[in-house]
Amino acid sequence: MSDMNYDEVVLGRRSIRGYLEKPVPRELIEEVLSLAVRSPTSMNTQPWHFHVITGEPLDRIRKGNTERILAGEPDSREFRRGEPFAGVHRDRQIGVAKQLFSAMGIERDDKDARQDWVLRGFRQFDAPVCVIVAYDRELSTSDDTAFDCGAVTTALVNAAWSRGLGCVINSQGIMQSPVVREHAGIPDDQVIMKAVAMGWPDPDFPANAVVSERKSVDEAARFVGFD
Repeated sequence: MSDMNYDEVVLGRRSIRGYLEKPVPRELIEEVLSLAVRSPTSMNTQPWHFHVITGEPLDRIRKGNTERILAGEPDSREFRRGEPFAGVHRDRQIGVAKQLFSAMGIERDDKDARQDWVLRGFRQFDAPVCVIVAYDRELSTSDDTAFDCGAVTTALVNAAWSRGLGCVINSQGIMQSPVVREHAGIPDDQVIMKAVAMGWPDPDFPANAVVSERKSVDEAARFVGFD
């Protein structure tokens, strides 16, 4: 992507933080997880695993992710991915990016600032905690497994929010899966699915005030059999 190194990105002036530099107590994360695991799961299979990472191991993941991306290393995401978005879905993707860039004052032709913004995802948004969501590999062919993991991840984010924590569900943080596996100690019988950056949100960070545009109920829902 560029000739920047990790120290320039994280320790230099390019670092952009959306979280307060304040630790999240383990007891609070355990409370959040205890709420999240009550989410629906197909036939009670509960395929999920959470790898909660902070401190030096998380810094090693950030560094490995960033260095590999800057070096042009192809991603090695494990969970299946489809074709690039097109049509209205691509329009929505571009729309929220425009909202965020506008809030952050990032101009369209400012390539360095735009790249810095993208690299935040590979650093887990500089959050103090990262939760890696994985599932049992033996259930890889089940569509219910992906649904269950999506449900528990949403429950995790909502539970965290109810306790004052902010989260970002993302794929950038697990794109370089060998790095994540090594430093998080994830066993081979689990598939890495998603990452959740977690921490205390900075109220002065402009992007944290962005509310993404959503379809209305009239657009999203059909009501059948109602008077």
